[in-house]
Amino acid sequence: MSALADSYATCEAITRTRAANFYYGIRLLAPERRRALCAAYAFARRVDDIGDGPLPAPEKLRRLEQADASVRAIGADGAGGAAADDPVLLALADASARFQVPSGALSELIEGVRMDVLGTRYETFEELVSYCRRVAGAIGRVCLAIFDSRADSRGSSSAQELADDLGVALQLTNILRDLREDSENGRVYIPGEDLRRFGLANGGPGARLPMGDVERLSSLVRFEADRAESWFGRGMALVPLLDRRSAACVRAMAGIYHRLLRRIEAEPGRVLRERVSLPAHEKAWVAVRALAGAPS
Repeated sequence: MSALADSYATCEAITRTRAANFYYGIRLLAPERRRALCAAYAFARRVDDIGDGPLPAPEKLRRLEQADASVRAIGADGAGGAAADDPVLLALADASARFQVPSGALSELIEGVRMDVLGTRYETFEELVSYCRRVAGAIGRVCLAIFDSRADSRGSSSAQELADDLGVALQLTNILRDLREDSENGRVYIPGEDLRRFGLANGGPGARLPMGDVERLSSLVRFEADRAESWFGRGMALVPLLDRRSAACVRAMAGIYHRLLRRIEAEPGRVLRERVSLPAHEKAWVAVRALAGAPS
């Protein structure tokens, strides 16, 4: 195999083992687009791992800056900007050249993770949405570049907005799913205005949510889940603008997260005890239905 083929194989292996939900949709794409999306995912995974890892904050910020410099180099020089000994960057550079992946979107992702490292908290829902657009909406725009879109020049801006909206829906679902784990790590994404609405204290940096206040927190989770539902409703309007395989990929990825959200809505107190997930057979069922064009 060539160095580039090896690089893509490395990215596919990372995606297959680390993308517990997304790979069910990604594997429905045509091979060239699947490889490109795996390259983008592998890079995004690297960035997330920096933010979630055990290193001190200053070292995390330094590595995020290095990642951003790598993306900007690829955007400026194409494959020539990628380190020859870095398979993820080599594959990403090739994918970016083939599909005009917007390097600015990946820089937005890095900025969102930088906000995590700095312990940023959000006072309003609008501030939280801005964060979601960075860490997830940006990935939606990367996906859109790789997908085969049916939108003409007039519809391309609309497609980008819808991809962004769907990314927000997925990230809001992530926030609810990981509520307990994030709180234990001193991260609280729920806006301060919402915490006060439900009579919950809005502590300073590092403060945790009162997990023992099940009734109020459950009401808060229902409220936020209802918001996420509305973002799913808007974002799924992207599907008719895509070709069959790309649409199936979106239906599978979004369908898995939407079913997860509905599970949280049905039993909001569960996220206070554990990380809610779907079994593998249910994810596979959603993917099969997505390929057939059926709603999940």
